[in-house]
Amino acid sequence: SIQHVYGAQHPPFDPLLHGTLIKPGSKPPTTPVKLKKVSTFQEFESNTSDAWDLGDDDDELLAIAAENLNTEVVMETAHKVIQNHSKLQEQHKFQEEHLQEEKQVESAELTSIACGDNRLVKSVSEGNTSCSSDNVSENSSMQRSQSLPQTSTPPLVSGMTDCNTSVTPALTEREASRLDKFKQLLAGPNTDLEELRKLSWSGIPKWVRPIAWKLLSGYLPANVDRRENTLQRKRKEYFAFVEQYYDSRNDENHQDTYRQIHIDIPRMSPEVLRLQPKVTEIFERILFIWAIRHPASGYVQGINDLVTPFFVVFICEYIEEEEVENFDVSSLPEEVLQNIEADSYWCMSKLLDGIQDNYTFAQPGIQKKVKMLEELVSRIDEQVHRHLDQHEVKYLQFAFRWMNNLLMREVPLRCTIRLWDTYQ
Repeated sequence: SIQHVYGAQHPPFDPLLHGTLIKPGSKPPTTPVKLKKVSTFQEFESNTSDAWDLGDDDDELLAIAAENLNTEVVMETAHKVIQNHSKLQEQHKFQEEHLQEEKQVESAELTSIACGDNRLVKSVSEGNTSCSSDNVSENSSMQRSQSLPQTSTPPLVSGMTDCNTSVTPALTEREASRLDKFKQLLAGPNTDLEELRKLSWSGIPKWVRPIAWKLLSGYLPANVDRRENTLQRKRKEYFAFVEQYYDSRNDENHQDTYRQIHIDIPRMSPEVLRLQPKVTEIFERILFIWAIRHPASGYVQGINDLVTPFFVVFICEYIEEEEVENFDVSSLPEEVLQNIEADSYWCMSKLLDGIQDNYTFAQPGIQKKVKMLEELVSRIDEQVHRHLDQHEVKYLQFAFRWMNNLLMREVPLRCTIRLWDTYQ
């Protein structure tokens, strides 16, 4: 039987499958010809290097997805899951009520013996505290185990620690191994950028992400000895642009650009960052200087979102806060803020150099990407494609923002930064 290519109407001609069509008298070719093997989309997918590493949960889900289940089995399983979930909820509620009763009884006992031996009161209260903390931690671990998304990957931005400190949180064996690979690669006198790209495809550990992004974007040279001089020179160059151009933001020919930037920045994500006046000031400078120095496209709505990942990642080099998104940027020294601003400008510029046609007149780059998405969906999920077509929904209507903002508005910031590891 001939296996059709997934999503294609006609499979390609294959001599192995169509042996009867070859004439018996035909001579074999003098030079060896590599025969093309017909493959399904699933086979193609399995041979493709995926940027997302599969964990244990993913393997189980894929194994389940590979089985053909009938509707009755699915409904019965779903019903059992709901029942089990309800039982667990009742158990949690019962445990909490029981814990409250214990606390009330123990507090009553403490009150009754409060006028007796002080040492006894202290020991009882300590026992109560340790007991309740154990119960709470037990409950919280049970609740965490119920939530699949939280167990799959550690947060990449929330919980981010100081990148320069030698003390790092406890890592899994796999995370420690990946971090060692990056450190070894970055420790040499000349970083192998091709090897760094391959290693970064599946994500970059947050402790080395700032330096890795600067190297991958082409902002820093591969040679270690040249990096410090390059940083100093490029930072001075950026602030020379600021001194030369930024005062012209109120000129008549630049007013429209600056006004649009001023309107867009309050729309950026995350909300906590955009509400800080210092962040607004930095973003306005970066975007205005970029627009002035790139007159072919100028400022286009959506470019403001492309500064945020760089800005957040580069802040990580200088702070110890648990959540970068909630950090008060104005508390950093002025020199540090200037370094972050200049580095963000140059890395954003390097990124936009590669997708410049996304922001020129009529934005042909984005239109091509949306067209590619349409072709991909028509191959992979013909039913969805046909549904959109029947209801006269154009891909450009919903996918334009995805391409324009590189998914910055569609997923949480920590996911965006993980995506940008692969972009870089």
